[in-house]
Amino acid sequence: MATTQPAVDPARTESASSRRTTSARQRILIVGCPNVGKSALFNRLTGSYVTVSNYPGTTVGIARGRAAGIAGGAEVVDTPGMYSLRPITDEERVALQVILEARGATVLHVVDAKNLDRMLPLTLQMIEAGLPVVLVLNMADEAAAMDVRIDAPALERRLGIPVVPTVATRGKGIDVLTRRIPQAAPREGFRIDYGEDLERAIARRQACGAAAGEGLSPRTRAVMRLQDDGAAAPGRQATGDGPQHTVLAAARREAMRLLDGVAAFPEVSPRGLREAVGRLCVHPVWGVPILLAVLYFGLYTFVGGFGAGTIVDFLEGTLFEGIINPWFQRVGEQLLPWAAVRDLFVGEYGIFTLGLRYAVAIILPIVGTFFLAFSILEDSGYLPRLAMLVDRLFKKLGLNGRAVVPIVLGFGCDTMGTMVTRTLETRREKIIASILLALAIPCSAQLGVILGLLGGNIGALGVWAGVLAGVFLLTGVLAARLLPGEKPRFYMEMPPMRLPRPGNVLIKTYSRMVWYFREVLPLFLLASVFIWLGELTGLFDLAVRAIAPAVRLMGLPGEAAVAFLFGFFRRDYGAAGLFDLQQTHGLTGVQLAVAAISLTLFLPCVAQFLILRKERGWGFALGVSAGIVAAAFGVGAGVNLLLTGMGVTL
Repeated sequence: MATTQPAVDPARTESASSRRTTSARQRILIVGCPNVGKSALFNRLTGSYVTVSNYPGTTVGIARGRAAGIAGGAEVVDTPGMYSLRPITDEERVALQVILEARGATVLHVVDAKNLDRMLPLTLQMIEAGLPVVLVLNMADEAAAMDVRIDAPALERRLGIPVVPTVATRGKGIDVLTRRIPQAAPREGFRIDYGEDLERAIARRQACGAAAGEGLSPRTRAVMRLQDDGAAAPGRQATGDGPQHTVLAAARREAMRLLDGVAAFPEVSPRGLREAVGRLCVHPVWGVPILLAVLYFGLYTFVGGFGAGTIVDFLEGTLFEGIINPWFQRVGEQLLPWAAVRDLFVGEYGIFTLGLRYAVAIILPIVGTFFLAFSILEDSGYLPRLAMLVDRLFKKLGLNGRAVVPIVLGFGCDTMGTMVTRTLETRREKIIASILLALAIPCSAQLGVILGLLGGNIGALGVWAGVLAGVFLLTGVLAARLLPGEKPRFYMEMPPMRLPRPGNVLIKTYSRMVWYFREVLPLFLLASVFIWLGELTGLFDLAVRAIAPAVRLMGLPGEAAVAFLFGFFRRDYGAAGLFDLQQTHGLTGVQLAVAAISLTLFLPCVAQFLILRKERGWGFALGVSAGIVAAAFGVGAGVNLLLTGMGVTL
């Protein structure tokens, strides 16, 4: 793969660049479809000067940072994944909105070099839109290993924009990229030929001058308006007809014409261990035992055994119970003579003795081990193959393989998983995925505690897993039948299988840990305050007494109602309360299984509830929550009656 860079005409570049405002020149947008290394490039350009925020009016996160070596400290924005300039998912809508609002900003279009033929059409659309674009051929090392040959200087001459090969994960090509970014400028006169019929329609639209998208060229605004009008016509897109199909087909033809003679993409060789493992991962038969092995070693052994067992035992038992909590209590007795205030900080449900202990000693090691395992799977290329494997099953649930990403992320944090449902294409898919996440997907902290409790009882663990899987499938099938809407479509880039790179894994794990811990620690401390207020006013005892009959109906001691009430503040908070209940009451195997099932199915935590409200409205959030309460207690009582009636002992 050629990597030498030709000099861009300084006179042409400087004259074009000088027409852009200073603020625009100091903003860089990183754009591209998912799984091409945008975040890795962002980290290389910005270093540690990073802030992450939600885009206004949405829960789609974008990252911002400063690149000190570019344009005197240019702002760098890592946009969500997008495939074309006509958005379908909320992620693509946010990415397009960022582009529209940052007029004149330099766009780094990051592509997977070995899949350049599929990704170049978006580059051409952005060039036609009048955007100053730099084409970043990332993952150049993987492309070379697969014998993909790209003559970057020749491609640059044809496109008329800077083209820079990089390996962002290793920092290769970053110095060249930082030098070439200021040379980016809009290319005048570039047009994609859309065919006679659409060209006439585009001309009419331009003549009318009525098209949205002020940050783009008039021609692109007209094309986008025609695509929107075509999408509104019933049945056109479903049959592959209409402007959307024509625009994409034309962009692909133009891309292949420009790549002719400057790039070669050989057929993927079936040889090699990595390719063989990749094929096995998506095989309808062999993919299942591989998935089970990943779940066993990744979740059960590593998260449940090591995270929720070894690390939690040390932090919770040795440090907090033996050293830290007694110290807090002694200090509290010396400094806080008022019993009520002392209880707030170091009492049974105190901010330090309960909230901090749960967050640091129980939840942190479980979340950390989960995110480490998830980052390894992500960097290895396994997750897209898992999506392919479950696509057929998910379609029966009204979803497609792309939904595996928010579902798997839900095992880390259900709130995060619910946010990521915005990447799904249709409103129907978002609703179904949100319901499944709220009902049947335990977050990593809750899952870790439950696995730690049930790890020594294989029978109870099997009952819990079987019932949860049944509820998940039944709920999905019913939702798919009851909710109207189009059948989901599926598309996802398939990166090659590779050994996870320690640097990538650590960066991804660290960033997720920072995000999660910033969110979860204040909620744990806030939950302690609410519980303290409930204790002080008597509302907490009233709520516990109200829940207790339903808890006893499931064959559990009335004290278990406290764990359920905890679960409303945080799902993992409730699971940790169950951990304490086991220590004090010594629950039987059946009771453990029933408690774990009903707690997993119980109300989403406050954070997830608020996200549901924001995404779908108060009616949806309250209705789903009411249904979940009924399902949790109903399923728990049913399992208890079934097991005890059959005389089962676990």
